[in-house]
Amino acid sequence: MMRPALWPALCASAFLLASCSLGPRYRRPAVSVPDTYRGAAPGQNVASLADEKWWAVFKDPELQTLIRTALQQNYDVQMAANRILQAQAQVGITRSGGLPSVGASAGYLSEKLPKFGFNVFQLQGLFSWNVDFWGEYRNAVEAARASLLATEWNRRQVIATLVSSLATAYFQLRELDLELDIARRTLASRRESLQLTRTLADGGAASLLDVRQAEQLVETAAEAIPDTERQISQQENLISTLLGANPHAIPRGLPLTGQPLPALVPAGLPSSLLERRPDIQEAEQQLIAANAVIGIAKAAFFPSLTLTAAAGTESPSLAGLFTAGASAWNAAAPLTELIFAGGRLRSNLKLTEAQQQEALLAYRQTVQQAFQQVSDALVALQKYREFREHQQLLVQAAGSATSLSDTLYRGGAASYLEVLTSDTNYFTAELTLARAELNERLALVQLYLALGGGWQQ
Repeated sequence: MMRPALWPALCASAFLLASCSLGPRYRRPAVSVPDTYRGAAPGQNVASLADEKWWAVFKDPELQTLIRTALQQNYDVQMAANRILQAQAQVGITRSGGLPSVGASAGYLSEKLPKFGFNVFQLQGLFSWNVDFWGEYRNAVEAARASLLATEWNRRQVIATLVSSLATAYFQLRELDLELDIARRTLASRRESLQLTRTLADGGAASLLDVRQAEQLVETAAEAIPDTERQISQQENLISTLLGANPHAIPRGLPLTGQPLPALVPAGLPSSLLERRPDIQEAEQQLIAANAVIGIAKAAFFPSLTLTAAAGTESPSLAGLFTAGASAWNAAAPLTELIFAGGRLRSNLKLTEAQQQEALLAYRQTVQQAFQQVSDALVALQKYREFREHQQLLVQAAGSATSLSDTLYRGGAASYLEVLTSDTNYFTAELTLARAELNERLALVQLYLALGGGWQQ
C-alpha cells in the first residue's frame, strides 16, 4: 500500500517522464528533382495547368455534368470517403490507449474456508494509466494520424483519376460518334457512286468490273457502321458505370473537334509536383507512419509502468456500505520488464525498420514515376499535335484526289480502279484524323493528371 501523500508526486513524475520518445525523428528524404520537365516548352513559369480546376480544363457543359454526377455517385469515391471515416476512428482508438481510464465496479464476494468464512459487499471507483515513458502511444498516434492523411490523399487521387477516366471515356465516345458520322457520309456518297456506275454500265460506258468495285466500296463503308455502333454502346456502358449507374444512353455536348485545346500548356516548376500530386503525398504519409512504428518497436525493449488505484466502500453487509468507517482504497505502480521473448522484440524491430526502408523506396519510386509521366505526357501532347496538323493536310489532299479521280472517271479519262484507290485512301485518312484529334485531347487529359490536377474542388 502507498501513502496517499505520495500518490500525486508519483503521477507528476510519470507525466514528466512520459515526455521521452525513442522513435526516430522524421525528415523528408532527399529526391532528385530536375530543373525543368523534359519535353516542356522553353520559358515555363511557376503557373501550371494543374492549378486550374477541372471545370476550367474540360469546358464541355455535358462533360462537366457527367463529372459532377460521378463525384457524387461513383462507388470508388464513396469507398475512399468511407476509408477516411475508418482512419479517423482508428486515430481515436489509438489515442485512447495513452490516456487514463476510469471505471466503477460493484460486487458481492462470499467465501467459505475450513476455519473461517466471510461475505463482502464492495462499491468502488477504478483508475488505470499506462504511463507512456518511451513514447509508445505517441508514436502509435503519429502513425495513425499519418495513415489518416494518407487515406485523405488517396481519396484525392481517386477523385483525380475519376475525373481523368471520365474525360477520357467521354472523348473516346465523341471520337466514335465522329467515326460513325464519317462512315455514314461515306456510305451515302458511295451508294450514289454505285448508282451512277450501274447507269453507266447499262449504257455501255462502264464495265461489270467497275460495278463490282463500286459495290466493294459500298460494303466497306457499310460494314464499319455496326462495329462502330457496338463500340459506342459499350463506351456508354463504361461511362454509366463510372457514374455509378446502370447502363444507359449518355447525352452529348460539343463534338470532338469542338473540344477546346490550349495553344500553350504550362507545366510549372518540377519541385511543386511533390506538393501537388496526391500519390506522392500519400506515399510520404505512409513513410511517416512506417517511421513512427519503429518507435513503437523500440519502446517494447523497456520497462512499462501501469498506475492503478481504487477507492470506495466495503462492508460485510449491504446496509453497511454507506456507513462511516466502510471506506477503503488501494494503489499500485508495478514496473514490468520482459526478460525473455525468444528474440521476438529484436525481430519485430528489424521488421519495422525493413518496412520503413520499403516505404522510403516506394516514395522515391513514386516521385521518379511522376516525373516520367509528366515528361511522357508533354512529349505526347506535342507530337500528337504535330501529327494531327499533318493529317489534316493529308485529308485535304486525299479529298481533292478523290474528287479529281471521280471527275476523270465520269469523263472517261480514268479507270474505276483509280476511283476505288482514291476513295479508300480518303476514308482511311478521315478515320485516322479522327483518332489523331482524340489522341491530342487524351494527351492533355493525361498531362493534367500527371501534373497533379483534377482533385481540387
